[in-house]
Amino acid sequence: MNRENKRRSYEKGYYKTHPCTDSFTCKVCGRPVVAAGAGSGHRNHCPNCLSSLHVDIEPGDRSADCGGIMEPVGVWVRKNGEWAVIHRCRRCGHLSSNRVAADDNPMKLMSIAMRPLSQPPFPLERIEEMTALMGGDGCLCGAQR
Repeated sequence: MNRENKRRSYEKGYYKTHPCTDSFTCKVCGRPVVAAGAGSGHRNHCPNCLSSLHVDIEPGDRSADCGGIMEPVGVWVRKNGEWAVIHRCRRCGHLSSNRVAADDNPMKLMSIAMRPLSQPPFPLERIEEMTALMGGDGCLCGAQR
């Protein structure tokens, strides 16, 4: 990279309008990450473990001083049906949303999506009791008592 391009890449907001073709090594799983295969010019997380680094406050601005590891904590579906990963910074707690890349690990995405069902915020043994408290009959068998 020549000096002129290097200087431009560090200007505030440069990556908002220009693709980032830099490759990097994931700080979590240690795998090399390249821009090719993402389906966009803005690779911002590891396709294997879906982790990222806290470098942006707004997408592409590179103005965050934190530098902490952004771990994937959830997924959501945008209006157009596209999936996005919700990241939370381990260091400062900042939350951000990043669109799913074409080469992201589908098993990791599904495991994150299923986490609320596999780890509910209440004991499953008490679901009948809780249903009854909410005005239901508490029966899980599908038949009325």
